[in-house]
Amino acid sequence: MNARTFDLTPFHRATIGFDQLFSELDRTFANSVNTGYPPYNIVKVDEDNFQIELAVAGFSMDELVITLDKDQLIIEGHPNEHEDDLPSYLHKGIANRTFLRTFKIAEHVEVKDASLELGILKITLERNVPEELQPKKIAINYKV
Repeated sequence: MNARTFDLTPFHRATIGFDQLFSELDRTFANSVNTGYPPYNIVKVDEDNFQIELAVAGFSMDELVITLDKDQLIIEGHPNEHEDDLPSYLHKGIANRTFLRTFKIAEHVEVKDASLELGILKITLERNVPEELQPKKIAINYKV
């Protein structure tokens, strides 16, 4: 079954309180038809630290914009090329076109850093769950 043809409608009738989950899945499947540009990796460094790596060869720092809007991390690339500045290519295999990539960020995940090195944009993320929301072990008392 292809993600583009997966129909979640039957699940809507059999569940209560999961509307937001199904809406998010619908949006995710609808957005999966994108071009795949630029390619990216998601790296799990450890339980609470992650890194998103985007291959943005040909982009300078001033052509990239990273925005965190609620639970959406939005990465945009806008090349500053003007038609008069472009060389006459015999073959152009390196893509350098406008792009927009979005990632849904979980609750309590923060963007810690972003860097551009050797054509790879690295965005460092950290999950920082407040102490009062972390799971707690409850001691069991023995009574005689």
